[in-house]
Amino acid sequence: MNPGRIIDLANAFFGSCVLFTASDAGIFGLLSRHPALDCAAVARELSLSERGATLLLDACVAEGLLSKTGDLYSNTPESRVFLTPGSPADLSKAIRYNRDIYSAWGKLAEFARTGKPVERPELHLGEDEARTRTFVMSMHGRALGIGRGVVPLLDLAGRRRLLDVGGGPGTYSVLIAQAFEGLQATVLDLPAVVAIAAELIESQGAADRVSVLAGDYHTAEFPAGVDAVNFFGMLHQESPDSIRRLARKAFDALEPGGVVHVMDMMTDATHTAPPFSALFALTMALTTGNGWVFSADELSGWLGEAGFTGFEVKPLPPPLPHWLAKARKPL
Repeated sequence: MNPGRIIDLANAFFGSCVLFTASDAGIFGLLSRHPALDCAAVARELSLSERGATLLLDACVAEGLLSKTGDLYSNTPESRVFLTPGSPADLSKAIRYNRDIYSAWGKLAEFARTGKPVERPELHLGEDEARTRTFVMSMHGRALGIGRGVVPLLDLAGRRRLLDVGGGPGTYSVLIAQAFEGLQATVLDLPAVVAIAAELIESQGAADRVSVLAGDYHTAEFPAGVDAVNFFGMLHQESPDSIRRLARKAFDALEPGGVVHVMDMMTDATHTAPPFSALFALTMALTTGNGWVFSADELSGWLGEAGFTGFEVKPLPPPLPHWLAKARKPL
């Protein structure tokens, strides 16, 4: 019997901290501009101590984030593509959300005792301006990557009006509007969130096709006469009863023949697999009052109760850990 898996699991946070710190310090961006630098140059350019830079850079090499030849450090091909700001596939903004919730995971024992979140969700939903902007920009970065996998799978050909419920930065709606000619999208989310979303939508030249609607989707009326409703990456923070109510609101807002899409983490009936979904459920529970991850069977039941038919679900292409479900309002 080998304890290696348990030891690796106990040490797993080492690599996360190295990744977050190197990204925040600007190491990958610097090495994209100066492809090979020694530790003294990195320390000087980024205002780091030379000792601190040396140990951090060597740890990045050990984690496969950088390469080292003699005394010179360089980005790996992977870091060049996924961790360099400005790269089309840049994840540096997306991982800042993981960094922000890192401290919450340190309070997992508290959650286990109380069953209550250890961090107030209001912090990143408007109460703390800096945290809110970091959260929305992180979701924007994530959606840019996820959207490339999900948008081609959507049943939106010929649709004219899309409601993006809890649409955050509006990134999915922008990508969808770009892919489906003639479709107009409305992003419904909290006022502090859509204020940032409007900036992002404008910066992408999509303000003529994508609008924002400020409101709490729990209480706000859904605009009538839409022919598509998307719940993308947000139902995992809702209780079963809340999901039922949102499904019914979507059904009532849709025209006959309209389609609802749900893109989210999902589990099997045991709620233990896939492993990432089971762990993500804890992330949501630590930071939201009703956070969890539901199963595909549960989602099928809730949509059916609301009146939807033709439920289908399938995983997104690897390495994306999400699933995409769709159902229709009968004609």
